[in-house]
Amino acid sequence: MALDGHLNSLGLAKAPADTRVVVAMSGGVDSSVVAAELAREGYDVVGVTLQLYDHGAALAKKGACCAGIDIHDARRVAEEMGFPHYVLDYENIFRDAVIDEFADSYLAGATPVPCIRCNERVKFKDLLETAKDLDADCMATGHYIQRKLGDAGAELHRAADPARDQSYFLFSTTPEQLDFLRFPLGHLESKEATRALAAKHGLGVADKPDSQDICFVPDGNYAGVIEKLRPGAAEPGEIVHADGRVLGAHPGVIHYTIGQRRGLGIGGLDEPLYVVRLDVENRRVVVGPREMLATRTVPVAEVNWLGDAPFTSRAEWPLAVKLRSTRPPREAVVRPLSETEAEVELLTPEEGVSPGQACVFYAPEGSRVFGGGWIRKG
Repeated sequence: MALDGHLNSLGLAKAPADTRVVVAMSGGVDSSVVAAELAREGYDVVGVTLQLYDHGAALAKKGACCAGIDIHDARRVAEEMGFPHYVLDYENIFRDAVIDEFADSYLAGATPVPCIRCNERVKFKDLLETAKDLDADCMATGHYIQRKLGDAGAELHRAADPARDQSYFLFSTTPEQLDFLRFPLGHLESKEATRALAAKHGLGVADKPDSQDICFVPDGNYAGVIEKLRPGAAEPGEIVHADGRVLGAHPGVIHYTIGQRRGLGIGGLDEPLYVVRLDVENRRVVVGPREMLATRTVPVAEVNWLGDAPFTSRAEWPLAVKLRSTRPPREAVVRPLSETEAEVELLTPEEGVSPGQACVFYAPEGSRVFGGGWIRKG
């Protein structure tokens, strides 16, 4: 049934009961609230949870299967709110599209962000296609980001709550995907508001803690997971000063990241030293003074552009860019080299810029996200 030109809360000209929404449910409070709220509004909700990995296999620990707990929590919410729930086995897809690249990137001296690849290659690709196969009108997630309609169509905007904003992890969302996606939590002012909604619906996950780490690295030990995935990869080598002096030995390049200062094992020196480069081919960790970390020019590849005009229609774009999820956007000039490559010039140098991280583009003022790309080695 149409709504005589009026749009429902998801921006569709259909009655909620005639609007099928697939909700990507992780088992956490955010996606649970999205599903419960939409069900309460009368939408035809279908919950889908992806089984992406087996914690036990990833960590070589018996019984460490948090994935199973999350699936149970999602199923319980669906039962409480009265909508169907499906679990899809995506372990092989997740391993091929996310985990293998994570391991290979680390071994190549990069610092990957697998959560972005998961959104790009699994949730917003395969799961989105599954949602369409289920005849859904749209797919909703619990991400803290906003979708707004502009003059040229759907736009991506930062969340209303800066502390919860997840735009850094969603920069590779394409315009086509944005047409189909909905983010009902992006306008909320705080996480407390989300938990209040969960409590209002009587959801058992209302007080469930937020997940902090990469899902298949729950203890934060990246190197340990790499050694399990790529046995023998952690070959020892030398720690070398940028001026050529050999300062010590290391157990494997995978244990180090650009900008690292602690845990280098080269104490007793007069100056504080930082990891400034990872020479994977020669198994060398190169260290130097802090000023060597300062970067002004950043090469970017695999650009996903979300502007109204084509990316290459201008020689340069004055934007703000974010080079790590925990850092604020910095003023920059983005110069397109092709439709998918760019050179980013920072107006003030930034320290610890690492290949494998994302460079996300923002409007200099306001909340709009203009896409971004992946930092590559210069």
